[in-house]
Amino acid sequence: MTNQHNNTNRIIKPEVLIQAYKQGYFPMADHKEGDIYWHCPDPRAVIPLESPKKPKSLRRSEKKYEFEYRVDTCFRTVMEKCAERDDTWISDEIIETYMQLYYLGMAHSVETFEDDVLVGGLYGVAIGGAFFGESMFNTVTDASKGAFFYLIERLKERNYLLLDSQYINPFTKQLGAIELSYTDYTKRLIKAINLPTSFVD
Repeated sequence: MTNQHNNTNRIIKPEVLIQAYKQGYFPMADHKEGDIYWHCPDPRAVIPLESPKKPKSLRRSEKKYEFEYRVDTCFRTVMEKCAERDDTWISDEIIETYMQLYYLGMAHSVETFEDDVLVGGLYGVAIGGAFFGESMFNTVTDASKGAFFYLIERLKERNYLLLDSQYINPFTKQLGAIELSYTDYTKRLIKAINLPTSFVD
């Protein structure tokens, strides 16, 4: 089940967005009309930080393409690349909304570069010890997957408790996503957002 509520004010204030995440809600835009809806899936998809193992295929790609991983060097570009698909929920208003969080140090991107060219990445929101993954893209095989595993290691190093992947799909399931009931998710969420940790120094 998914709870959805329409928001006619298309650029969301940072304080509203942060409070929504703390309660398990996140916004998505309708790809046709552009209206923004609040989502709160039940069950909720999360990726246990201890479960993902870097596949051998990714290790081969990292050697082949000599991937370099960076953090927060081109946040807007990552969002724009994630939006480059026929059916996207990342509208211009969504981009501007998350840019506000980025300037506040609460939204982050992990980027994959090959020869100083951006070839993949992901972005999300960090609150306490919770990271809410939003979207990812790649233009080179395994570039987004590389960014994901870089993210996993960073979250582990900084003692995060929760990696929220929102909805489960074949790709996130392949990465180790499981589903929790809203009750179980909320318990984990409350504990995570109150941890005194940070995604960046």
